[in-house]
Amino acid sequence: MRLRLPAERPAEPPTGYKIAHPVLSQDGTRACFTGVSLGGALPYAVLDDASCVYGRRHRAPARLCDCGFHCVHDRAAAEAMLCTAEHRTALLLEVCVLGAYIRFERGFRYARQRVRTATVGPCDCGTTAVALADAGWGRPGWRALAPVCPGCVRGRTSVSLAGFARLAGQGLRMVARGGGTGSPSTGSAVGTEPGVPELVAEAALLQARLDWFQSQLARLGERGTGGAGQD
Repeated sequence: MRLRLPAERPAEPPTGYKIAHPVLSQDGTRACFTGVSLGGALPYAVLDDASCVYGRRHRAPARLCDCGFHCVHDRAAAEAMLCTAEHRTALLLEVCVLGAYIRFERGFRYARQRVRTATVGPCDCGTTAVALADAGWGRPGWRALAPVCPGCVRGRTSVSLAGFARLAGQGLRMVARGGGTGSPSTGSAVGTEPGVPELVAEAALLQARLDWFQSQLARLGERGTGGAGQD
């Protein structure tokens, strides 16, 4: 006799929480996420379908496999994973569980998901982040990003939070968590005109990059002057 899991037919899709690293395509035209464990090698979009990471042809989530998207029921449980050193720069995602799913004690394994909200932590210096910049690692064709403030972005490849949301599409909402606090400070939603907070953040990011370029030009000018004097 074949045992079957009990079927659920919820009135609306369940909500779950997970952490993931933001990634930007090599040409800078696409924004996605990559997981922190089993499926970390396969970047996924805001609205995407799961596939078996082992290359098997069955549909995810298969009962006798580990494939499928994973999330937990409790937001606090997902936030706790951000305390580890390797996950400090990851984002907290609120997701909508779509399609077939398997319920576990602490979360779901499921076939399809929509990322509703991505909460961005503070910059390494503790200041509230206004952008996501090259984290120094990635996947083939994808650059991993990390939260940065205007003063720390410098000359790195970067995209503002609102810009990342626009590239990701599908109504993704980006929320910046204030430095030193657990509460969100600002947010921006795709599909609407940029508001004052988004424009201020964009201006601060541009000003920081201009300041960095000016400092580099000044340094090159000093080198040129010094070299001419020695001749």
